Amino acid sequence: MEQSVKYKNIIETALLTSGRPLSIDDLQKLFEEKLERSTIRMLLDDIKNDWSEKTLDLVLVANGYRFEAKPIFTDSLMRLSPDRAIKYSRAVMEVLAIIAYRQPVTRGDIEKIRGVSLNPNTLRQLLEREWVEIIGQKEVPGRPSLYATTKFFLDDFALKSLNQLPDISNSEDKISNSIEENLLSADASEQINDQ
Repeated sequence: MEQSVKYKNIIETALLTSGRPLSIDDLQKLFEEKLERSTIRMLLDDIKNDWSEKTLDLVLVANGYRFEAKPIFTDSLMRLSPDRAIKYSRAVMEVLAIIAYRQPVTRGDIEKIRGVSLNPNTLRQLLEREWVEIIGQKEVPGRPSLYATTKFFLDDFALKSLNQLPDISNSEDKISNSIEENLLSADASEQINDQ
């Protein structure tokens, strides 16, 4: 029992001091003796339970496990270093969403979906942030670059995989239902005012 507490403390310390998510393979390197993956997962579950009532959550993202501040502390932490909060334009976020949901896509695909030409700085920002990468060229004349999201994108948005992205078809249905309801209620109020 004492050995598992020692292992757990080593893993917890590594996760708290690491600047990046740690995979099971990374965590296995912490020990001289071979520790089974299942044992490490069990220890991670114990750590997650230990922290459930504290200020941090142990989460699994695309590149491994990491500690994150609980959402209730976000506002306070943002006041600590407000200059670090990077604001992205609506265009950048739209392009990121198109790439995330339709990947792999070309610049032409993005422009067709958005209906406007794409500012080269928009893709540059996403490439520099390492949320997007060029994964190849499309086999058509001109061989345009194909863009897709990276594991850094998944990590930064606390996703294990692209399957965890919100379902946009439901959002579109909700938006159109909301618009229809607003139009119907506006029509009803106009009819009442006319009488």
